[in-house]
Amino acid sequence: MTRVCLIGEAGTNLQYELLSRETAREALATYDLARPFENSLAVRTVSVGAAVSLLNDLNWYLTRFVDEALVQEPSISDDEWLSRPLAEALRNGDIEPAATAEFCKLYGLERVAPESESADDAGDGTADSSPAADSGPNAVADSESGAASGTTAAGDDSREPDRAGVAEPTYRLVEPLYVRRTDGEVPEYDLRDVEDTLVVRLTEAEYAP
Repeated sequence: MTRVCLIGEAGTNLQYELLSRETAREALATYDLARPFENSLAVRTVSVGAAVSLLNDLNWYLTRFVDEALVQEPSISDDEWLSRPLAEALRNGDIEPAATAEFCKLYGLERVAPESESADDAGDGTADSSPAADSGPNAVADSESGAASGTTAAGDDSREPDRAGVAEPTYRLVEPLYVRRTDGEVPEYDLRDVEDTLVVRLTEAEYAP
C-alpha cells in the first residue's frame, strides 16, 4: 500500500493541529495513524492516486502546518519517498516510475529519546528499552500496526489530539542535502554525523544543488 507522511513545520504540533480541526480529523478518520518521525503523521492509502487525493483534501492544513508531504510507493521503492509534486507527476502520467530516481533530497535522521526514557534518565540514570527504540527509520508499517486503536480518537474531542494512541517517534529529520544519483548510487550525507538517512525523490524543478 502507498504511504503518506506529513512532516510538521518547526514550532508546530502537527498531530494536534490536524486532529483538533474537524475537517482534517474527518479526512483522516478512516486511517490508522502512525508517527514514524518527530512531529509527523503517517497513514497508508491504496494507491498513489489516493495519496495525492488525500493531500489535496488536506491542502489548507498543509500550507499552514506542514513542512514536507511525502509519499512512498512500494512498486517504486520500499525505503525511498517521493515529494508531493513528484507523486502528482507520477499520478498524472507526466513521468515514468523508472525516471523518478535521479534528483533527491537526503535527510539526516537523528534518534529521539522516548519521553519515558528521558524521565528514567533524569531519575536514576537507567532507561527501559521500548519497541519504538528498536524500530528502523523507515518502519512506518510497524508504527501503524501498533497504533491501530488511535483512529478511534480522531472523532473523540474529549481526548487530547496529540495523545491519540499513536506510538512515539524514534527519529527526527535534520538538515536536508540535495543530491543527484550517479550510476545508481546516492551520494553520502556529509552535513553532520547522523545515525541514518532518508531519501526523498524530487522533480527536476525542485532540485536545488
